[in-house]
Amino acid sequence: MRRSSRRWIKALTPSRLTVAEISGKWGESFSFRSYEIFRYPEYDICAGPFLDEAGQPRKFDLILADQVWEHLDRPYSAIRNVLKMLRKGGHFYIATPFFIPYHGAPIDCSRWSARGMTNLLIEGGFAPDAIRAEQWGNRAAALRNLETPWPPEYRDGEDDLENDPLFPMVTWALAQKT
Repeated sequence: MRRSSRRWIKALTPSRLTVAEISGKWGESFSFRSYEIFRYPEYDICAGPFLDEAGQPRKFDLILADQVWEHLDRPYSAIRNVLKMLRKGGHFYIATPFFIPYHGAPIDCSRWSARGMTNLLIEGGFAPDAIRAEQWGNRAAALRNLETPWPPEYRDGEDDLENDPLFPMVTWALAQKT
């Protein structure tokens, strides 16, 4: 997931992008023109878009949501709010778990396959042909996810990371506002 996601974002020319991140701080690993973090749950994207001083939705070239959408009570409303904050031609990157143990921080609500994520983005207002979604999964990794404490540590060179498309564990997508 990370290799693919980095390629997608680097292809957007990060140094030219005004970026908002709704999740943690994954975006700090890129050299964006500007970068702001609006962390959930302190800021609830379900409640509305980020506003400027005049009360209008702030505009961004890229909005990142890495491992946060599964915690939202109203993910469809949140997608519509993201769309309001994107400039025309702007992108929304979203990544979520699929087969990962329950993690209520603060709540745990939803899971999507690549097809489900595409449908979520379409229902939120993105054009079907402006969405790219992928998923990765692996039975051995899924079994390791059942270990406690969770999450398990990755064992470099020991873990089989071959993708099993019929056993998704994580899903990610990049959607463009047209």
